[in-house]
Amino acid sequence: MREALREARAAPATSDIPVGAVVLDGSGAVVGRGRNRREADADPTGHAEVVALREAAATRGAWRLDGCTLVVTLEPCTMCAGAAVLARVERVVFGAFDEKAGAVGSLWDVVRDRRLNHRPEVLSGVLAGESSTLLAQFFGGRRD
Repeated sequence: MREALREARAAPATSDIPVGAVVLDGSGAVVGRGRNRREADADPTGHAEVVALREAAATRGAWRLDGCTLVVTLEPCTMCAGAAVLARVERVVFGAFDEKAGAVGSLWDVVRDRRLNHRPEVLSGVLAGESSTLLAQFFGGRRD
């Protein structure tokens, strides 16, 4: 999660919401990194998770990320939770809950939907305080 937080801290330089993600392979090595890039790239799919999953797939030379873990500072939205399922990641680890758009337990629970053919393990609340503080500082600065 510390690596994901490092990615998140780099996002405000581009005026994007500070969310960071990394993908770890089965040995714990980082194979993909991402931070929110929607504003920087004018890309609605430029969420940290999608960026990290794309890099991990390119690194591994395969779209299936079996045995990998997606670590992200904020609970994934429906798009990102769906991408994690479709990429076949083994687990999703996240920090802060997202009561407004979270799809890994808050509003929806896409990754554990029994109708889907793959359901990653979930570990939530990892360094949630640090992730929440980073987001609060970002949005607090915008309201001044």
